Amino acid sequence: MTTQIFLASTLYGTATLAAALDSDCFAPADRRILLVCNNAATPETTPALDAMPGFERLRDRFDDVLSWNETISPFHPGGWAPRPDDTVLWERYLRLLWNLGEDDVTLAVESVQVNPALAVCQIFTGAPVTVYADGLMSYGPTRNKIDPLVGTRIDRLLHLALVPGLTPVLLTEFGVVPEIVPTDAFSKVLAELADEEVELTAVGGEPALLLGQYLSALDILTAEEEEALHVRMLRGVVELGHTRVVFKPHPSAPARWSRALEREAGRLGADLTVLTTPVLAEVLYQRIRPALVVGCFSTALLTASALYGLPVARTGTGTLLERLTPYENSNRVPVTIVDALLPDLGDRAAVAEQRRGTDVSALDELVHAVAFAMQPKIYPGLRPAAERYLAAHPGAGTRRYFKRRRLTSLALPGGVPAQLAFIPRNATVRRVARRARALGRTAGR
Repeated sequence: MTTQIFLASTLYGTATLAAALDSDCFAPADRRILLVCNNAATPETTPALDAMPGFERLRDRFDDVLSWNETISPFHPGGWAPRPDDTVLWERYLRLLWNLGEDDVTLAVESVQVNPALAVCQIFTGAPVTVYADGLMSYGPTRNKIDPLVGTRIDRLLHLALVPGLTPVLLTEFGVVPEIVPTDAFSKVLAELADEEVELTAVGGEPALLLGQYLSALDILTAEEEEALHVRMLRGVVELGHTRVVFKPHPSAPARWSRALEREAGRLGADLTVLTTPVLAEVLYQRIRPALVVGCFSTALLTASALYGLPVARTGTGTLLERLTPYENSNRVPVTIVDALLPDLGDRAAVAEQRRGTDVSALDELVHAVAFAMQPKIYPGLRPAAERYLAAHPGAGTRRYFKRRRLTSLALPGGVPAQLAFIPRNATVRRVARRARALGRTAGR
């Protein structure tokens, strides 16, 4: 007997799995289990994906739906992992709890480098692993080193062609081959979700759609800064002539943000609708056919453009490129892609023409250079590509994606001036600099 276990935490990810199953990306199995995980900060107050509108349309692809939160309760999925000595006990327990018996198990997980996916892979030692990516992070590097006992079991990376022609970097350190989930199959699954009888507030034809992401929860922006970002989105679309506006907040976002938008909409004379039903942005694309989709660096911006041919615009990416810390923050590549590819909301001509900032080949080179700067120890083979790109693109437009300190520490073009390039590698100079800083701090006190 063979059992396939699919770990999912979002409806978008489940839709990706459904499209992959419809396209025969997975071998036949005697049993298929969807293991639902709620990774919200407070799962008790946030609906899991199997409670969201549209889930029943995807349910028939799986024989059973189980909850990882219930399995490891009272622990939080993002903070719990089995102790190394307990993995055998946990596997026995889960085989008994889930009626797996002696079945051969295969896994399909997202974000394998962190829990809960990592925990599940560690428990089922020896099970082959497929990683599926439901967003732009698949184009970036693995965020940290993965235990070879897990990494060497990963046989492929399933991902959507959100940027056709762009090559994923994720998991290439293990020789993992990327495999595209057919776009047509994914579009059909999204069409199923759009057919779900979901009550949406009446909205006028072809409004501008604003996408909220709740970046303050990731400590990227403060709550006040994110609120101001949403207000800038509203002002930007009104300046472009859109008087009907729909705001889709993140499901976990505080209600006060929408109230601030409502006040600003009243001042600007715009007709604003704030959605309270938790639906995918892709459902809205089909139901209300927005005239313009605006966001920061949401994956939904790329699905709007690539899958539905909708006009898109981004805003706030410049601030995020400066704010993301540490430099290897896994959101850096998604922000870089959106910033480099999509028109800025403040550039009226670029938005009207849907002018792309760069072509895919140049974007591919940029992403590989950023990936090396983020994770030089995991991807040392990308150094030549990074050096070539930085040497060929010395302008300020490229420098926004790199920190001078990072370039200097890695001895890459664009760090310290060429005549001073010996300084970062000179132990004596570094020792004197440290001593000088220490004396300066002492004098300041």
